[in-house]
Amino acid sequence: MRLSPTGALRHSGNLFAMALDVVRSLPRRPFQAREFIQQAWFVASVTILPTALVSIPFGAVIALQIGSLTRQLGAQSFSGAASVLAVLREASPIVTALLIAGAGGTAICADLGARKIRDEIDAMQVLGIDPIHRLVVPRVLASMVVAVLLNGLVSVVGVAGGYFFNVVLQHGTPGAYLASFTTLAQLSDLWAAEIKALVFGAIAAIVASYKGLTAQGGPKGVGDAVNQSVVITFMLLFVTNFVMTAVYFQVVPQRG
Repeated sequence: MRLSPTGALRHSGNLFAMALDVVRSLPRRPFQAREFIQQAWFVASVTILPTALVSIPFGAVIALQIGSLTRQLGAQSFSGAASVLAVLREASPIVTALLIAGAGGTAICADLGARKIRDEIDAMQVLGIDPIHRLVVPRVLASMVVAVLLNGLVSVVGVAGGYFFNVVLQHGTPGAYLASFTTLAQLSDLWAAEIKALVFGAIAAIVASYKGLTAQGGPKGVGDAVNQSVVITFMLLFVTNFVMTAVYFQVVPQRG
């Protein structure tokens, strides 16, 4: 595929237009409840186990690094608060986004891409059925719901893994670790992480749906679309995460 500035701008504009179409189609009736449940179950089934397994080393690395740093500074009592902040604010939404995009997003893109090259999407349009309302909206909502739930799972597993590695391996004090939870962390951190996961799930599903619906060139084109959807989603997620984190620090006062 040849890349050009005009082609990149055109694809960016089409992606943004599709995102607006998805938002506009959300209140339309009838709501595709069956499709939503099937997609939510499918996305959850392919992401729950990898997310739980990935969140353990994330929590472990954060706990080990922060525990070593706080020991050097003589502030071991704050290791629990720092670990929880790192897991809640950054690790949980990022892990959730990567798994939603890498596992759920690729499946969505491959499914819609296969429908596209078999001319099923064109047949739906000929019959007067809107593919955005019928196929894309349920997948976007399913990815958002699953992302929010997975973010809670990653938070629990990450904090538990951090506690284990900090207390067992680094010989920290369990009471100090647990007591420092509320020293710096606050409920708004959890809500911010959930909002991040919600937005990340929507971005992953919209990008995957767009690349799937615009796939061309047969099975090879579908494979290329899947690869491109993962790369584009990762880039958008990191940029969005930076923007949302900067806004959060400006809006919510931090505890000292």
